[in-house]
Amino acid sequence: MNAPADLLKTPLNGVHRALGAKMVDFGGWDMPVEYSSLIEEHCAVRQRVGVFDVSHMGEIEVRGPQALALVQHVTVNDASKLAIGQAQYSALLYDHGGFVDDILVHKVADDEYFLCVNASNQDKDFAHITEHNPFQATVENAGPKYAQIAVQGQLAKNTLNKLLTPELLHTKRYHFLDGSIAGVPARIARTGYTGEDGWELYLAPENAVHLWQEILTAGTEFGILPCGLGARNTLRMEAAMPLYGHEIHASISPWEAGLDWIVKLDKGYFIGRESLIQQKQKGITRKLTGFEIIGRGIGRDGYEIQVGGVGAGWVTSGGPSPTLNKNIGMCYMPNNIALGTAIEVMVRGRGVAAQTVPLPFYKRAK
Repeated sequence: MNAPADLLKTPLNGVHRALGAKMVDFGGWDMPVEYSSLIEEHCAVRQRVGVFDVSHMGEIEVRGPQALALVQHVTVNDASKLAIGQAQYSALLYDHGGFVDDILVHKVADDEYFLCVNASNQDKDFAHITEHNPFQATVENAGPKYAQIAVQGQLAKNTLNKLLTPELLHTKRYHFLDGSIAGVPARIARTGYTGEDGWELYLAPENAVHLWQEILTAGTEFGILPCGLGARNTLRMEAAMPLYGHEIHASISPWEAGLDWIVKLDKGYFIGRESLIQQKQKGITRKLTGFEIIGRGIGRDGYEIQVGGVGAGWVTSGGPSPTLNKNIGMCYMPNNIALGTAIEVMVRGRGVAAQTVPLPFYKRAK
């Protein structure tokens, strides 16, 4: 079956369909949600290695003599601290302190920065950055120039050892290098969105099928599996990594989302800074909190949270944890709710017993 004509397609769309992947509409993209099963793919990443097509993610390039000035102006983290070849997690905010998006900022050169942004937000992010660009900086909506493949898991390094030079393989966490992999020019970044070690590979779309097949061949002896967006979601949820539209959005601030560590108020002005200062002085009233289900039921996105029979918040992400064999979730709750508090998740009008727990649910051993 061919992809619906009205959906965007990554360069690997035909490969996914040939593999029998279950395809879904994900933010206007025809994407694989699973191949074999969500649990098998999830466990492959936690125990071995998995490969993901994340070519739907967006890329924005900022260049020119004032590229750093623009990046500093629109992001909350301090990009001036980056060395060439280093990346940082950051965010774009509105003036009121809510999220435009969360992003990765890569320093390619003193006059060039490479931003990886969420798929559904690429055009919005590009418009936001362009609108707030009073500097001598060029901003390019560069998504069509790139495919992106993610290799994640405990044996990701073993797999890529067959395809990368030692210099590229041993890139430090949150660093990147431009080089080649399996004869394909690529930007090779050691970041990830699963809670495991891993690499993101940015390359020209026409080379995506070749590299995908080379990675699967290299990983065969390590039990590699192609993985869909279903496993990507459960993996990031266990690691308490936020998802735009769930844990973060225009009505949520970094303080509330537990992302204060990326906010550098002392770097000087950036969009949203004054609102964040006011929020910090006033104090937040809600915060992102983890919970585990004790009763029978699953807390899905949007379900109400009650404490003592009174509405107290809502679930942002929830579902079974294949690693922990528990039903878990994240929610926004009043700031004064202590860890270990008994709560109820309203599942189809029925209160299901749960309790608040610390985040993340899962953290890999070093």
